[in-house]
Amino acid sequence: MAIKIIGIILTIAGALGLIFGVLGIFGTPIINLNSWAMTILGFIFFVSGIGMLKKLGQS
Repeated sequence: MAIKIIGIILTIAGALGLIFGVLGIFGTPIINLNSWAMTILGFIFFVSGIGMLKKLGQS
């Protein structure tokens, strides 16, 4: 149960990081942070969250 919640939180945080990071790279930065770092961390969080949820579905 806890892994499912963590997976959902990581997936949502990763998706938001990707969105804000890509918008900062190609358009107007919404958050005053490094856009490349936000995009890379968003990708890592998104992939790890999806991996956790996928692993839960197999067991």
